[in-house]
Amino acid sequence: MDAILVVNAGSSSLKFQVFGIADANLTRQVRGQIGGIGTRPRLQAKKADGTVLIDRSYAAEAVRDLPAAIAAAREWLLTLDGFELRAIGHRVVHGGPDYAQPVLIDTTVLDRLASYQDLAPLHQPNNLAPIRLAMEINPDVPQVACFDTAFHRGHPEHADCYALPRAFYDQGVRRYGFHGLSYEYVAERLSEIAPEAARGKVIVAHLGSGASMCALREGHSVESTMGFTALDGLPMGTRPGQLDPGVVLYLIIHKGMSAQAVSDLLYHDAGLKGLSGLSNDMRDLLASDDPHAQLAMAHFVYRCVLNSGMLAAALGGVDAFVFTAGVGENSARVRARIVEGLAWLGAELDPLANEAGASLISTARSRVALHVIPTDEELMIARHTLTIISAPNA
Repeated sequence: MDAILVVNAGSSSLKFQVFGIADANLTRQVRGQIGGIGTRPRLQAKKADGTVLIDRSYAAEAVRDLPAAIAAAREWLLTLDGFELRAIGHRVVHGGPDYAQPVLIDTTVLDRLASYQDLAPLHQPNNLAPIRLAMEINPDVPQVACFDTAFHRGHPEHADCYALPRAFYDQGVRRYGFHGLSYEYVAERLSEIAPEAARGKVIVAHLGSGASMCALREGHSVESTMGFTALDGLPMGTRPGQLDPGVVLYLIIHKGMSAQAVSDLLYHDAGLKGLSGLSNDMRDLLASDDPHAQLAMAHFVYRCVLNSGMLAAALGGVDAFVFTAGVGENSARVRARIVEGLAWLGAELDPLANEAGASLISTARSRVALHVIPTDEELMIARHTLTIISAPNA
């Protein structure tokens, strides 16, 4: 069977999926990951039906970094029978001003994407590492980059510019938005389960370790809480979200911190982790009675509600609100607290549906339809990859 391999590489995990191609249709065959890289490495993979294919732990030194994880995953993937690899699709967080659509990767594209590494230091270097390795090992296999920024391209200039001299915008200093592959999937899925709502004004909350929100009108992005980098907007696991740039100047000028030290603080030691002093994981905060954990949760919910008002203003109203990603899909408590703050929009939660994790969690009286939609970024990558390699000039 012809197949597409989808790769989503992060700092501590490497996720992969295999999709079969039959009559221009995609079917998920294998889903896997190596987590705990450098600490407690573990390779897990299952068939689409849930059958376990492998569950193997490694010594920390055996899979100490992402290249080692890539090598381990590749070694196991080569043992799979019945698949003929047609292409590899990759999630790439930042496409910069150059890439508004998925693109076939060559050395020129790779070099251009590498120039954006400082704009997404948690993600971009890891996204590009498996691309480079595949180029060396399998140079004849096409690779496609799919961008988290692409879905948000097309905003009017007045929405995406900063109040800086024009030259900076022309050089690419502008608001991009992220989690676009997730929003693209949710927009498509919402059109299937609630087509009338999907044609209207929708806020989607992608709430996970990385978190952002997006305003959709007729399935298209019109505004996002994230901007030039993935630091902006909502507080996240280790990132602060919206921050007065004067804070950065203060840390450098008055506290003597280097630019690298400030970068480390904002990307690794801020957000829920910094505010709680306990953990970057919402599950830990929910289970804790520590007042700092409660503060971090309250701050997260408050900023979600506050940004909902901004997105509602951009849309001129709200017809539906969608929760997605790890926290959004799995935490009934967080959903309930956010919806409580959306009462001014006419949102009314059905507590039983919310606790049950139903797809529709609003009451019949609610003026805003409330949905929970599991995201599927890997499927979007596979679809884009298939489209690219199926083009006549591919």
